[in-house]
Amino acid sequence: MGIKQVIVVRDDLELSRGKLAVQVAHASILGFLKSDKEKRERWLCEGQKKIVLRVKNLEELFLIRDKAEREKIPTAIVEDAGLTEIPPGTITAVVLGPDEEKKIDKITGNLPLLR
Repeated sequence: MGIKQVIVVRDDLELSRGKLAVQVAHASILGFLKSDKEKRERWLCEGQKKIVLRVKNLEELFLIRDKAEREKIPTAIVEDAGLTEIPPGTITAVVLGPDEEKKIDKITGNLPLLR
């Protein structure tokens, strides 16, 4: 199995496509910076696989983050600056990895894809 990154976003915020894209980009960079050097290098060499999934609300987002932290998967929370669509400090997403696919899949394998 390879290395991947999963970004989980909140469905309840109903963000525009542009805003959502920016939040996902922020998450990806934060996750990259949190991962160790060996995993970053593998992820880069393997094509930077990333998946974007969704949860219903903030509570579910924190549950995913907590599970990932217990498994020692690098995580980061995206908190919006509030300059456009949502209030400052709104938590929009969590990133897991880059890390081993099988570790991440144990936590996020049942979540729906973002559409």
